[in-house]
Amino acid sequence: MIVLGLEGTAWNLSAALVDERDVIAEDHSTYVPAKGGIHPREAAQHHAEHMAKVVRSVLSKAREMDRMPEAIAFSQGPGLGPCLRTVATAARALALRFDLPLVGVNHCIAHIEVGKWRTGSRDPAVLYVSGGNSQVLALRRGRYRIFGETLDISVGNALDKFARSVGLSHPGGPKIEELALCAKQYIPLPYTVKGMDFSFSGLSTAATEAARRHELADVCYSLQETAFAMLVEVTERAMAHAEKEEALLVGGVGANRRLGEMLNLMCWERGARFFLPDKGFMGDNGSMIAYTGLIMLKSGVVTPIEQSKVIPLYRPDDVEVTWA
Repeated sequence: MIVLGLEGTAWNLSAALVDERDVIAEDHSTYVPAKGGIHPREAAQHHAEHMAKVVRSVLSKAREMDRMPEAIAFSQGPGLGPCLRTVATAARALALRFDLPLVGVNHCIAHIEVGKWRTGSRDPAVLYVSGGNSQVLALRRGRYRIFGETLDISVGNALDKFARSVGLSHPGGPKIEELALCAKQYIPLPYTVKGMDFSFSGLSTAATEAARRHELADVCYSLQETAFAMLVEVTERAMAHAEKEEALLVGGVGANRRLGEMLNLMCWERGARFFLPDKGFMGDNGSMIAYTGLIMLKSGVVTPIEQSKVIPLYRPDDVEVTWA
């Protein structure tokens, strides 16, 4: 089976064609704000302007290889409403034009499924960290249950907010990671874990205040170490509670090498296995939507046009995982 997937929940518009073995073709176009963070309407306008080009590029490669899609999958949520609606409209149009089944995919679950697909992980505790989400999940009784999550903003948002406050351009995460490598000391910052949940708003604000008194590299290092230690603590606790012997890191913030190192060390100390997808599958991408749509379709899940409305606050534990 071959599926065309459309992703565009936030800043990255992507289309990809996959089968059960690999990615056949993929193209993308990224919205870059002139200043500050993502503006939903501007991002949606970007997606609308570049949608035809991105989809046409993928379909052109499909025709060359005589491997046309047999279904259309799209990111139904969570995400920015204007961006989601732009992508959903394109997906409906393609499904109707080519008379193909349509599958609405939960963006968070797509990160997990593509991570499992690309790494060979079978039953992990999952740390999902991105600009919009920070959650620790595990599959239990047919759903991805959320064992812990942020109480305010995501870790990616916290990093970006701090970056903007000290004059670093968007996206801030990679620049913070680079500066952290030059640090000489750790500066104490608020460590907030409440039960199985974490909070990053106060940490970001404290880091901004610290940057007025300390070297920026030291603050970047301290912000990373504190935030990532919080995430690793909750992930380890979830592994123990859910009796998981694997940990999987997914989402855009997962591309940070230091976070991967800390999780890998935690797993090594527990005698567990750590899985990390290739960097190209960490951020938002069409392949994850296409692949998840494929396995959903194989299990009998189809989204009728009249039920294809977007769900900006779509939680992963709302989805019945019929394909696992």
